[in-house]
Amino acid sequence: MKIGRRHENPGGLSPVSLAFVGDAVFELMVREMLVRQGGMPAAKLHGMSVRRVKATAQALAYEAVLAACSQEEQSILRRGRNVSLSRLPKSCTPEQYHKATAIEALLGYLYLDGQEERLESMFEIINTQIAREEGEQQE
Repeated sequence: MKIGRRHENPGGLSPVSLAFVGDAVFELMVREMLVRQGGMPAAKLHGMSVRRVKATAQALAYEAVLAACSQEEQSILRRGRNVSLSRLPKSCTPEQYHKATAIEALLGYLYLDGQEERLESMFEIINTQIAREEGEQQE
């Protein structure tokens, strides 16, 4: 199996499957971004990564992502947000978890569809919104 190979029909996959892939894609993109910022101890990198990839942080970017989506992408977001989840982490509300799942489903879809530029664009929107919200919360 070749990594990054375009999936034949990513839109036909379940939103849970898309989110499963999207979670990994987002975490890898965050880790790569942090490593590019310069040498830091692994513990610091891990802490910074966790703050970015947790559901509460991703949920902050939902509205910005939704506003930037095409109709097809909005459909993927909607499917991801409407997933019936059997368990929720204690660290977030059900609404936050559904928004994060929607974003992960979209990222998984874009990755599996081979839309690298669009994936990078969405990552930038998410990353910018998380940074903005974190900055406002720290003040």
